[in-house]
Amino acid sequence: MTGSSRHYVLAAGGTGGHLIPAFALATELERRGHHVALITDKRGADIPGKPDFLPAHVLPAGRFGRNPLHWLGGIRAVFEGRRMALRLFESFEPSAVVGFGGYPALPALLASTSAEIPSIVHEQNAVLGRVNRLLSGRVQAIATAYPEIERLGPRHSDKVHLVGNPVRAEVLALRDEPFPAFSGDGLLRILVTGGSQGARILSEIVPDGLAMLPPALRQRLQVIQQCRAEDIDAVRERYRSHDIPAELATYFEDMAARLADAHLFIGRAGASTIAELTAVGRPAILVPLPIATDDHQAANTRELGKTGGARMIRQDNFTPKELAKQIQVLAQHPETLATAAHASWNCGRPDAARDLADLVESFGGADMMDVIHVGGDSARGAVQGAPAGQGAGRDNVK
Repeated sequence: MTGSSRHYVLAAGGTGGHLIPAFALATELERRGHHVALITDKRGADIPGKPDFLPAHVLPAGRFGRNPLHWLGGIRAVFEGRRMALRLFESFEPSAVVGFGGYPALPALLASTSAEIPSIVHEQNAVLGRVNRLLSGRVQAIATAYPEIERLGPRHSDKVHLVGNPVRAEVLALRDEPFPAFSGDGLLRILVTGGSQGARILSEIVPDGLAMLPPALRQRLQVIQQCRAEDIDAVRERYRSHDIPAELATYFEDMAARLADAHLFIGRAGASTIAELTAVGRPAILVPLPIATDDHQAANTRELGKTGGARMIRQDNFTPKELAKQIQVLAQHPETLATAAHASWNCGRPDAARDLADLVESFGGADMMDVIHVGGDSARGAVQGAPAGQGAGRDNVK
């Protein structure tokens, strides 16, 4: 712990993809004796998993869709949010402001520039998001989850620090556990999820794809699948007709335990999903969301695909036949699945929360420790960052 407690503001959009790494950083900074506050929207203030010590300040944040007629209202909301953030900074006096993407982060980061407070952005995806892209020239550091980031201009390469994407503590705790035993005649446990709302394409394709596996492999299946509420009865009937045992739910409270038992994951390629797969070391068949902004989910699969830890199937090609083919390649021999699991594990960055906290602390007067520094496509040596962590309750900025 450092000799002085400092204040930090984290700003994030109201989705789990933005907030999970923000919560992980807040927990690490609080552990080091610092005070942390969160700026988000109403969704983010109410999202499950927010640490009790972390006060949430709800600020207006305009959205900018494709229709320019709606931009004026968005601009007004951003400036109102910026004004409210400045007022918060006057009383809270943060040493730095950290943005995690999403429109609710924009007013806080604009306010930090105006108040001459150091600012950092963390990019969870392999494509720099719109808000982070807009602010990349203003911030002092850009923390990334992948060594290759699209839409990141070369003129900003000296600001880039590869830290990874922080994951939930209960998932990280599984990293040193061995891959579940898998033999030529044992159960093949498959976990299927489509993000927080499930994915209809998975409900439509996966049961039929599993049914196309050779009988010797199909009879060993044990499936756990997250589905949308409106799809679950049809999916249950589909598995029943194929005589494949499957546990279905719209939400699993113990997702970390399900991941621990799984031999193979099938699902989307969101940043948090991939961070958790690689933290634990689970092979995957990934189906990127085709409407994801800038096709970032496909980009997220690049590193894992190159190492052999995952196979990517575009949604246009995601058919029962193609799925069955890819599962056979991975599961035909136990050593193939184990090798893919090890490749996934090697892509994990388990120290992401620590390294991001080190970077953040380097903008608060602490001595610096090693944080991986990336310039362009390759490492350019080490930059420093160091330790310190504490917090409070919750309220809204009025």
